[in-house]
Amino acid sequence: MGTETLEFQAEARQLLQLMVHSIYSNKDIFLRELISNASDALDKRRLAGLTDDSLRTDDLHIEIEADKDARTLTVRDNGIGMSRDEVVGLIGTIARSGTAEMLRRLKESKENESAELIGQFGVGFYSTFMVADEVTLITRKAGEDTGTRWRSAGEGTYTIEDVADAPTGTAVTVHLRPKDEEDALYDYADEWKIREIVKRYSDFISFPIRLLKGEGEPETLNSMKALWARPRSEVKDEEYTEFYRHISHDWTDPLEIIQMRAEGTFEYEALLFIPSRAPHDLFQRDGRRGIQLYVKRVFIMDDSRELMPDYLRFVKGVVDAADLSLNISREILQQDRHIQLIRRRLAKKVLSTIKDLMTKEPEKYRTLWREFGRAVKEGLLGEADDQKAILDVSSFASTAGDELTTLADYVSRMKDGQDAIYYMTGESRAQVENSPHMEAFKAQGYEVLLLTDPVDEIWVEAVPEYDGRKLQSIARGDVDLKPDEKPSEEQTGEFAPLLTWLGETLADVKEARLSTRLTTSPACLVSDADDITPTLEKMYKAMGQEVPPVKRILELNPDHPLVTGLRDAYAQRADDPNLPETAELLYGTALLAEGGDLADPARFAKLLADRLARTV
Repeated sequence: MGTETLEFQAEARQLLQLMVHSIYSNKDIFLRELISNASDALDKRRLAGLTDDSLRTDDLHIEIEADKDARTLTVRDNGIGMSRDEVVGLIGTIARSGTAEMLRRLKESKENESAELIGQFGVGFYSTFMVADEVTLITRKAGEDTGTRWRSAGEGTYTIEDVADAPTGTAVTVHLRPKDEEDALYDYADEWKIREIVKRYSDFISFPIRLLKGEGEPETLNSMKALWARPRSEVKDEEYTEFYRHISHDWTDPLEIIQMRAEGTFEYEALLFIPSRAPHDLFQRDGRRGIQLYVKRVFIMDDSRELMPDYLRFVKGVVDAADLSLNISREILQQDRHIQLIRRRLAKKVLSTIKDLMTKEPEKYRTLWREFGRAVKEGLLGEADDQKAILDVSSFASTAGDELTTLADYVSRMKDGQDAIYYMTGESRAQVENSPHMEAFKAQGYEVLLLTDPVDEIWVEAVPEYDGRKLQSIARGDVDLKPDEKPSEEQTGEFAPLLTWLGETLADVKEARLSTRLTTSPACLVSDADDITPTLEKMYKAMGQEVPPVKRILELNPDHPLVTGLRDAYAQRADDPNLPETAELLYGTALLAEGGDLADPARFAKLLADRLARTV
């Protein structure tokens, strides 16, 4: 059959025009795509050779040849090759590699200039026209006698003809456009640039990628060492450490190595690392994520946020999928059900590994929790399905001792009749331990969790219970540790006038009541069970979010001399002008005792100084 000139399918023509006139900078992808296609062809020939000895060869490889003078770059393989009909079917149409929907997304990306077009998926062979004036493809299918030459300048038509002496496999020659700095087009005929692209995107391709260098020996550019594809027993710890450092840019050793493989209808492999120290940007919004996505050992993207929940963003590693139905945008990647499945399984595996460390290697676990515990607890704000697993691997400071405790251990130590897990949030352990709210719990031997990370203020609202026990703040709502020790009706009646007056006099107080949680302090401030906490209120304000002011409850210790003295003074001289100042000082000391901030510190200091001066 002679030379034919054919037209591209309509959608293929539009895609080619987008490639030719692409405004995007990441043009390196065209070489990744050619190498990936070559690797697929080699895989197919290797499989065919298992059943047909005539197709078998012991030297499956990819060659790259650059000619700076002629400005050409050729990628050649000795894989399965293509017949003439396959060339027309695979390259003349995008029906098998994309859809009109993909084209629409391409156009939107180009018009919005908001997303990288190249470096995503679906462009394949057409991406060569970003850098080429013309592309020539010569191929011969293994087992056939005649080859095919395909040639196009990407302008809507292509020519195709038979070639008698073509070797088995496929060679794609890209006739490079003149170097244009404004177009950010690198000189892809430069050997350094070829090495850089192969190292970044194709280092783990399982076939050798050789750079032909004139009369000299070919240089193999890729390592072919995909550690995630090798059994753990065959890989030395030093190799894992070297690989971890390569992908993480962290020069410490990893704390733990996780390797997993999923087989069946959807296959993927993963090699994950838990670092031994937190990166500086762990809590920055734009901090780097650590998972790289490969498809059939071809690097697809770095910083893949879709593959690991945000609360495990410190985990580094590689996920290599056998096949993904991916399109051009990250939005599609995020919605892909296979990606969601990988994400769930990876998270489950990491959490189970952390639990194993907790029980079998406590030193490693303590390091992990010290470095990453704050991030892990963020996961308690997400899906309810994850909460139990995250709570099981979490540790918290406690009044039971200096060592952190798990919730399971807390529950095992609960007193008979205790139905709640008690906790208190605050800015530091010392502040919480010295809070007046702790007094009755200390006196009666109840253990309290000391939650001092900012995220603790939020997750306790999202987690109602653990192992059937509700989580209860000791600084909110009523505390009923010993019902038989509540204030008597007679005592309540004696204090009723004072309590009513305090509720009316103090502008920031919702009500005043007698307390069952105080043993030594005269007063404390308590939030209603459904009210926002002062610490959370401060956090919202620090983020620029205004929240309506919340009045709190002033609880008085009916056995404290200051409180009984104030009761008697109010009963004898309710119109004494010093009494409102005393009430203000009582409220201020209660606020300071819990680590709160006075609205007017100067006024409080003046009242206190004047009162002290009258006692000297």
